[in-house]
Amino acid sequence: MLGGSLGGVAASLRAGEMGASVVLIEESDWLGGQLTAQGVCTPDENRWIETAGGTASYQAFRERTREYYRTRYRLSEAGRSQTHLNVGSCWVSRMAVEPMVAREMFAELLGGLSNVDVRLRNRVVEVENRINSVHAVTVQAADGSMQRFLPTFVLDATELGDLLPLAGAEHVVGAESRDETGEPDAPDRARADWIQPFTFPFALELRPAGEDHTIVPPPDYEELKALQRYHILDGAMRGMFGDLGWWTYRRVIAAENFDDPAFPCDLSMINTASNDFRGGIVPAGDMDVDSDTLSRARRASLGYVYWLQTECPRADGSGRLGYPELKLRVDVFDTPDGIAPQPYIRESRRIRAVKTVVEQEIVAADSSGRIHQAGPRAACFRDSVGIGHYWLDIHDGGTDEPCRFLETRPFQIPLGALVPVRIANLIPACKNLGVTHLTNGAYRLHPIEWNVGEAAGALAAFCAARNLTPRSVLADASAMRRFQRGLLDSGVPLFWWTDLGHENPVFLPAQALAIESVWPGGGELEFGPELMVSKGLAEQIGRAAGVDSRWMSGLSRARGVERLYAGLFPRGWGQ
Repeated sequence: MLGGSLGGVAASLRAGEMGASVVLIEESDWLGGQLTAQGVCTPDENRWIETAGGTASYQAFRERTREYYRTRYRLSEAGRSQTHLNVGSCWVSRMAVEPMVAREMFAELLGGLSNVDVRLRNRVVEVENRINSVHAVTVQAADGSMQRFLPTFVLDATELGDLLPLAGAEHVVGAESRDETGEPDAPDRARADWIQPFTFPFALELRPAGEDHTIVPPPDYEELKALQRYHILDGAMRGMFGDLGWWTYRRVIAAENFDDPAFPCDLSMINTASNDFRGGIVPAGDMDVDSDTLSRARRASLGYVYWLQTECPRADGSGRLGYPELKLRVDVFDTPDGIAPQPYIRESRRIRAVKTVVEQEIVAADSSGRIHQAGPRAACFRDSVGIGHYWLDIHDGGTDEPCRFLETRPFQIPLGALVPVRIANLIPACKNLGVTHLTNGAYRLHPIEWNVGEAAGALAAFCAARNLTPRSVLADASAMRRFQRGLLDSGVPLFWWTDLGHENPVFLPAQALAIESVWPGGGELEFGPELMVSKGLAEQIGRAAGVDSRWMSGLSRARGVERLYAGLFPRGWGQ
């Protein structure tokens, strides 16, 4: 496992729990990627995430973070009254967690698996290929010592798909052309420079008025201010500190939720258009250029801190400028400058995959208004290994690409997107799967990356135990169903039912029959287990399954799907 990203953590956990021997190589001393080291600790999710729309392990981790705050700190009445505790009461997400808390939890989870060897501050220095596969990987430890591994499978869970060029894997950087993908919103020609901007978040504490925590500005502050066009979010939001304000957008700790001296003031993570870096892209194809770009971007975030403290128009009607009471919390990341140790990476190198998900398969309509997915779900993939939902969200930044924000339908993650076109034992486990520049804008978010990683780890363990390759699993319907059954058994949904969580008794039969196109999704996302099977639904199911449907009359949908599943798969689906 190369990379301790969010996908890398999920992949290592799943592969380890399935009994595989895992070595996780991470160049930094952080685990968790965008949720931890990159500061996006108010995760971007979907509106069903509390009961559906994510894997069981992802939802369990979310609850683990909530339990951490419940058991270690004294909650106020406002905190105790929340059914689903959101310690930051942020409005971008339904939960929040301090970066170091999540980092520690990942270390504990992985440390509990004796067959998972986590090696921090290690980096890959060489990859050897043989006959369309990765044969050996040489790793250098922090002390300079080298170790050569002969892996059965190599998972790339690095934030930028760093293994792909090292392994000689066919991959894409930037935007594909419209001729290649058929995507209405793709450019006329391929644009390798159209890479989503990255961001260096930082944590601010809102101290009492009258305190002054103004930092020293970076030496190129005026230049960075002009480049970044520093501002606060406004428009549809209610000013600086309202319920939908700039401050509460990604607030990590809301003091109102605690009656504890540990949290006397609000803490917010700042990740907005003002610190989306506009001065360059990563990766640019040159390590020295990338290093300079990242250094300048860190200064751009520091410049935003200074602007907020000294030049931001105040919302108190005083006419004064700046909030010197905003304190840069250096301890949140324990970095010298207080900025996140890693940039928030929105877009990676991506494999050339057997299946590449394109815009028209997931968007309701493209930017011209042309309808592509009119139903409640996106295009159906029978080789699904998970689900996700987010807008197709393209930020403007360091290039001339316009921003886009398109509605998508709840979509699936096809197994084919995890299978490279050539290298047999390489599996993407992060944002580097078979998606385009455009669809990456929807597949890059926390629960989806976690699902990609979990499916990748499960795939590697499944194949290793049976001497198979990912491509052979994809090509063999029986093997694919066995693999998918394992995912379902571990709480990974393959089909979108928003009212059937993994703990529901009919989760498995409803998922299996939907994947087999026997039980139709219809015009709604809800399964409706308590509803009665209508005559029309029974007839439709009967035609799809090739059975007499009259016996379903008078049954609830829950009972109907259970009986149909037992009749069609007496030995169990995927067994």
